[in-house]
Amino acid sequence: MNVPFLELLPAYTELQEDLDAAYRRVMASGWYILGEEVERFEAEFAAYCGVRHCVCVANGLDALTLALLAAGIGPGDEVIVPAMTFIATWLAVSHAGAVPVPVDVRADTYNLDAARIEAALTPRTKAIMPVHLYGQPADMDAILAVARRHRLVVVEDAAQAHGARYRGRRTGTWGDLAGFSFYPGKNLGAFGDGGAVTTGDEALAARLRRLRNYGSDRKYQHEVLGLNSRLDPLQAAFLSVKLKHLDEWNRRRVQIAAAYRERLRGLEGIQLPAVAKDAEPIWHLFPLLAKDRDGLQARLEANGIHTQIHYPIPPHLSGAYAHQGRQAGDFPVAERIAAEELSLPIGPHLAAPEAVAAAVQAVISTRG
Repeated sequence: MNVPFLELLPAYTELQEDLDAAYRRVMASGWYILGEEVERFEAEFAAYCGVRHCVCVANGLDALTLALLAAGIGPGDEVIVPAMTFIATWLAVSHAGAVPVPVDVRADTYNLDAARIEAALTPRTKAIMPVHLYGQPADMDAILAVARRHRLVVVEDAAQAHGARYRGRRTGTWGDLAGFSFYPGKNLGAFGDGGAVTTGDEALAARLRRLRNYGSDRKYQHEVLGLNSRLDPLQAAFLSVKLKHLDEWNRRRVQIAAAYRERLRGLEGIQLPAVAKDAEPIWHLFPLLAKDRDGLQARLEANGIHTQIHYPIPPHLSGAYAHQGRQAGDFPVAERIAAEELSLPIGPHLAAPEAVAAAVQAVISTRG
């Protein structure tokens, strides 16, 4: 048996005719930066999310950075971030010139613990950046309540949550802005890098369009210090094709996650991810916690089941943020997740989820 952690080719195989047609259309157009293809996908993705504006950029990190810059976040400001997340969340804050201030996460959903936020606030706090980690929506009601009390901007990191819902509304519609990634492995992935920012605010959308294009609305008229961060038309055309299938592909992921949760419930030494009240996750990843994570991973690998760890070093213990002086033990829940998390294969084209679950059951029952 050989079960890869992630396969990208089957998505192309399933949609080859439409993707090839999109390629030919863009190549024949002679237009390769921004333009109608990007505008079309921006409108489609905004409508899919249920938000007024979508502004496409070069990648997910740029999406988060530009969202913060558009909101006026910069040097001297602090932004609340989860202690457990991919480091891009923190990097976006740093690239905007602000300081990421970590708050520990919940032990059940692994998302930002809203009850801990207020203790981390200072007069310099200007924003909260909740992450919908692994495709599960964060507790947005509680987070927004804190933000309203303290007049803070909320920027959702929705890089792993394309199509997820909280209380019936899609992620990307709850905060002032939200950043998405279209990295190839995402639920909605391009065939290269890509990203987008969604917002309901017309002024913020206009600011984002300037910031992504050298600070310019019109050629050679530069009003602000901008960047070059533009999704190209070819990727936009591919994403338009794949967006039509996103809900179906997410449905397949939900079915696989349900099978894992049913088959692996009650196994010794394993914690399965909880589903928060009012949340509809789309399972970008299926992250279980295992006391003997490294041993379990090695035994599954020996049985042909390939897994990954997300993420073994929490940002506060990384070299990139050593200057903050954080120590092991500062964020115990995040550190436990980093030490125990193991992601099982999941995706819309995974052929054998039952075999994966059976292998996990067999490995755990025969260990030692």
